[in-house]
Amino acid sequence: MGGKYRITGDAYPRMRRPRHRRRLVLAGIGAVVALSLAGWGTLQLIDVFTGGDKSVGAADHKRDCPTPKPSAAPAKALPKPAAIKVNVYNATPRSGLAKSAAEELKKRGFTIGEVGNATKAYDKKVPGTGVLLGAPTATNGSFTVLGTQLAGTVQKTDTRKTGEVDLILGTKFKAFSTPQEATAAMTALTKPAPASSPSC
Repeated sequence: MGGKYRITGDAYPRMRRPRHRRRLVLAGIGAVVALSLAGWGTLQLIDVFTGGDKSVGAADHKRDCPTPKPSAAPAKALPKPAAIKVNVYNATPRSGLAKSAAEELKKRGFTIGEVGNATKAYDKKVPGTGVLLGAPTATNGSFTVLGTQLAGTVQKTDTRKTGEVDLILGTKFKAFSTPQEATAAMTALTKPAPASSPSC
């Protein structure tokens, strides 16, 4: 090329990109980063003040959980007093105690068997109100029913095969529970237990 555009020497001018393009690219990237950070910060603030979506989840959980219907477990089956044969024995120095106790139990519907003094194994050796003695099967039946008539009795089992129960009166025996107290205790034992509500 001639004239003023003629190239002389062995050096050529370098072709450089305009610097304003690079600045535009960097500015765009910075703007994107700034918007991302601002959006993330906004979401964090929303979670802090609203508790995130926990409340929504709890509400959905309550909607999904069905309202439990009132139900009750079956009542415990206990024998009637007439089905329980009671032998009454006196382990105290007081005379006539076994007879009077047997008469009271008979009035309350129990079937009375033997009445008399306790054996040497228990005579004057029962410090409490009394001892209920019977077969192991009596622990969840006859003992429970007879125990409502006299608080503080001690339950013991032996090897007998019959269903009769021995009531051995102790030194602290004064009187049976009142009929009202015995009835209330029996009602509490036979009342159906409330069923547990389902956990959701």
